[in-house]
Amino acid sequence: MANQTDDITSTQTASHRVCLEESSATGKYSLATITFWLAFGTFVIGCSEFAAMGLLPYFAEDFGITENVAGHAISAYAIGVVVGAPLITIFFSRLARRTMLISMMIFYAGGNLLTALAWSEWTMNIARFIAGLPHGAYFGIAMLFAADIAGKNKRAQAVSNVIMGLAIANIIGVPSISGIGQMFGWRTGFFMISAFALVTALMVWKTAPYRGPNPDAKPLTELKALKNKDVLLVLLMGAIGFGGMFSVYSYFSASYLNTTLAPEWGISATLLIYGIGVTLGNIIAGRYSEGRLLTSAIVFQVLLGLSAAAYAASMGQPYLMAASLFFIGIGGGMVVPLQTRLMDVAGEAQTLAGAMNHAAFNTANALGPWLAGMTLSAGYGYASTGWVGLALAGGGVLVWLAIVMTARNTQVQTATVSG
Repeated sequence: MANQTDDITSTQTASHRVCLEESSATGKYSLATITFWLAFGTFVIGCSEFAAMGLLPYFAEDFGITENVAGHAISAYAIGVVVGAPLITIFFSRLARRTMLISMMIFYAGGNLLTALAWSEWTMNIARFIAGLPHGAYFGIAMLFAADIAGKNKRAQAVSNVIMGLAIANIIGVPSISGIGQMFGWRTGFFMISAFALVTALMVWKTAPYRGPNPDAKPLTELKALKNKDVLLVLLMGAIGFGGMFSVYSYFSASYLNTTLAPEWGISATLLIYGIGVTLGNIIAGRYSEGRLLTSAIVFQVLLGLSAAAYAASMGQPYLMAASLFFIGIGGGMVVPLQTRLMDVAGEAQTLAGAMNHAAFNTANALGPWLAGMTLSAGYGYASTGWVGLALAGGGVLVWLAIVMTARNTQVQTATVSG
């Protein structure tokens, strides 16, 4: 009986210790609450990035320019992401991560406010470039912050939860913002996004624990990430392998309208199915990736490639195209193990590596549609967008093999030194 009492007391003490550790890590608010507001920030960013595509015809008409010219605003945003991710993280790496997150959301609110106030093609392009600058930095820092307070065994789940905001933006946020913009004017959509960004900044300030600046963080230390072969290979896999998703997604509406006889509302329905796939992929990746990051990454990459091939083969069949897009969305779960892998190999350059991962995905966002557009211009038909997706996924698999070989060589060298 005494032993049972001791066991119960020991269990209660251990549970109390865990609660104290979690409390000290997260402060006054729970991990779930903090992660929710970090994810709300990625939701806001997702709404701004993708709703701009849906509102493009309306601001093109307002400015008196063609939709092709108006599309430069989309490119300007992507360039802002690629430029801002390294510059912001390098020069502000000594700031506390909580301070950086709040600052990025305030900056993002300003960029979207400028977008709403744009009066010409050039002011629109400048505003979208400015809005894109904090995108990668926010994503990278938010994931690192969440993983840090969640603990080593829950990093992948924390990363997945933060990315979930982007997935939900595709399901709910983007259609809602686009619809509101169509009803009340495209500027209204960007005004709302700006307001949501300010709400995010306020709630991160209120809920996220302040953990102090990193006195050891230096620009030169962060730049070491760009010399780290392991980091560069992970970024390359994201930039190439993820391009397969965008080669299909970017031309889906045109493919649907030009190859099927199905009603136009099927486009929205299919994109909703795709968004559900993205969400499911994030959930699966968050739950099963920890401890098997490289295996998880290749499973998602192969699924993405095979689904892109299925999409190409099913061109003209709306139900099969929708099913293929659903599995392509699940393949997007690859971002979770890649982001978590960067935490393992980036060393002291965690912030830059995390931010650059989203610059890599924006590179994929440019590479996939560009290559798919080339095949369309060459007259290969809309099915070619899926074959491009398969080819890019194949490139991602080759990079994955290089990642595995590098990891094994590192293990052998470490074992040799230890021996």
